[in-house]
Amino acid sequence: MNINEFESQYRAAMDETLNELQTAVLLLVQVQRKITEIGNYVHNLSESVEEFIHNQKVD
Repeated sequence: MNINEFESQYRAAMDETLNELQTAVLLLVQVQRKITEIGNYVHNLSESVEEFIHNQKVD
């Protein structure tokens, strides 16, 4: 293998690795959004249940 082939393989490997890293970061952002969405849903559900329980005790 000469230096040009080595350089070409190195650049291709770096490109692939950086693309994989970018994909991982994008997936992480999606996961963070989903976690926030689920957290908000659980929070709202909890408030609704608490309100319902409170209203049942008052009646």
